[in-house]
Amino acid sequence: MLLNGKVALVTGSGAGIGKATVLRFAQEGADVVVNDIKVDKANEVAEAVQNYNRKAIVVKADVSRREDVENLFKTVMEEFGRLDILVNNAGIIRDALFTKMTEEEWDRVLNVNLKGVFYCCKEAVKIMEKQRYGRIVNVSSFSAEIGNIGQANYTSAKAGVVALTRTLAKELAKYGITVNAVAPGFIETDLIKTVPTKVIEKLIDVYIPMRRLGKPEEVANAILFLASDEASYITGQVLFVDGGRVIV
Repeated sequence: MLLNGKVALVTGSGAGIGKATVLRFAQEGADVVVNDIKVDKANEVAEAVQNYNRKAIVVKADVSRREDVENLFKTVMEEFGRLDILVNNAGIIRDALFTKMTEEEWDRVLNVNLKGVFYCCKEAVKIMEKQRYGRIVNVSSFSAEIGNIGQANYTSAKAGVVALTRTLAKELAKYGITVNAVAPGFIETDLIKTVPTKVIEKLIDVYIPMRRLGKPEEVANAILFLASDEASYITGQVLFVDGGRVIV
């Protein structure tokens, strides 16, 4: 198995891409830390991990709060004594046209989607440097590459994640730590379910060459590859999982 004996933390893993990643990691032999602010959802994911005979713990933490993140990583070390893989998946949206976007909407998205990655990477690197080993996979977005109307805050944060990924890759390579990112396109998550069907149909017809939405499991497979030793000589890269969206 690709992750046999590894310990992985996936933020925002109560649903969607995060949940799919936790389950895929467990299938491949990893023990996992399920993090979310919605504990009921996180507990459901942890229970599902038992089907693969792996250990899972749930830690509630808001990644935009430094104290929460410090407690999250403290708990990881108390429970497992090591951390091999960090997946920074937690994220939110607060969409609005730029002229109507409030400072609160800007700050909240940047704090969770970018500063949260900063906080988690800071804590993970302390552990991984001592181990001389680590895999960090950050979840960005196709919109970081091409922009998206109504998402000035979100696209700025996700572009920041890409820049942070590439910088950390250069700084941490000497410690045996790789840092990469995945950039999903339109994926079948709870968020997509809030979009009117006609809008989704037009989106698929005009903007997605593969003519369908992606599945969380397809993104999880990409994250798995980058988190495994199959990708041991890959760092500082962004892998688009978007059905061809960025090439349209």
